[in-house]
Amino acid sequence: MSHSKEEEKKKPIRVYIDGCMDMFHFGHANALRQAHELGDILVVGVHDDAEITRHKGPPVMNQEERYKAVRACKWADEVVEGAPYSCTLELLDKLNCDFCVHGEDISVGEDGTDVYDRVKKSGRFRLIKRTEGISTTELVGRMLLATKDHLSTPSRGGRSSPISHVDPNHLTKISPYTSMSHFLPSTRKIAQFAEGKSPKPTDKIGYIDGGFDLFHVGHAEALRQAHELCDYLVVGVHDDVVVNQQKGGNYPIMNLHERVLSVLSCRYVDEVIIGAPFHVTQETLDSFKISIVFHGDDTVIRGPDGEDPYALAKQKGIYHEIKSTEGMSAYEIVSRIIQNRIKYEQRNKKKEQRKEVEFVDSTKS
Repeated sequence: MSHSKEEEKKKPIRVYIDGCMDMFHFGHANALRQAHELGDILVVGVHDDAEITRHKGPPVMNQEERYKAVRACKWADEVVEGAPYSCTLELLDKLNCDFCVHGEDISVGEDGTDVYDRVKKSGRFRLIKRTEGISTTELVGRMLLATKDHLSTPSRGGRSSPISHVDPNHLTKISPYTSMSHFLPSTRKIAQFAEGKSPKPTDKIGYIDGGFDLFHVGHAEALRQAHELCDYLVVGVHDDVVVNQQKGGNYPIMNLHERVLSVLSCRYVDEVIIGAPFHVTQETLDSFKISIVFHGDDTVIRGPDGEDPYALAKQKGIYHEIKSTEGMSAYEIVSRIIQNRIKYEQRNKKKEQRKEVEFVDSTKS
């Protein structure tokens, strides 16, 4: 075999995928996972705010928040900030990418044409499956409709939230994008997201817990800080009832299984406890051999019993506070949606009309 052929064989396959990546969720992460499986290095292009607003309407998260969210995903090897909305052959060549990847849904530019048309015709395009039951538009719809139907278990009581003050009867509907969760969890999907890596006997094992609703850059930053202080990070995700007791209103926006997948997609997470107890117990510490427990430097929310859920960890001297990301929370994201309700309703309606046009066109072919 010639030297040039050996080099060609060893050359890593570079894959390109792009998107708005707004309110980065497990559907985005699953797209990145599938794209990564098609090659060796995944390059992710993220559009800036101006580009998204021009083609789709205003994003919920600003561009810096979206760039950080994508970097925290374990399948993203490189991130291209401010990527153009239309993928071109020139861009693929510039990034040294072999081909680009996109989901089954059609991406249409402001002129109504398929933004991947030229790339498709060149043969440098690959199709991946869309994750059913989840999208940024669908999540926005849940918040606008103020429904609890997305919860996986019945919830009880709770205090008022921004969503509670929005009357569903005042919203424009019915849209397939403004509805309850249609995501069906499976062990196969969890296995695809999980690393399956076990801690070494010498590893310092850390633990952090929470609701992780609408998984955002604040969560990712907390997990990054925690991961830097241990060798193996276990994350406890509370169930829907516990989150609703603590947050009230219509929280959580994402049900337990959706939140678990979002956490599993983060590069700083090694293991997840599904439906973790609200209080850090001796059983939890012993079962996972945890030697350090993390929490943000914000106020600890006590349970219905009035007790500090981290009391045991504090008594043992293994409680450690990390810096919280100010101004970022599920409340903040919901508030952005509610404050810009009319804009997002119009965006959802526009997307629905595009889908109707695609359906009509497909019946003609």
